Amino acid sequence: MLNIILLYLLIVNIVAFLLYGVDKLKAKKGKWRVRERLLLGMAVVGGSLGALLGVKVWHHKTMHKKFRFGMPVIVVIQLVCVCLFLAKYR
Repeated sequence: MLNIILLYLLIVNIVAFLLYGVDKLKAKKGKWRVRERLLLGMAVVGGSLGALLGVKVWHHKTMHKKFRFGMPVIVVIQLVCVCLFLAKYR
């Protein structure tokens, strides 16, 4: 069970990171963009570290309050949840 959860988190974080990169590339070229709802949604469903890393690496969405303040809050909440989960089921 733990392996499945870790695999899920790895995949969703990689996808989130890549989505931020794709959106930045599309923004530079003036093309179709990834919806903010999807970018934030990826963070909420477990991809918060990948999303936060995408914001930092791609320098993308750094001026938006939702991303600048919301993303770290989501990361902290998810890290607390992971720690509680591991403490209970390990």
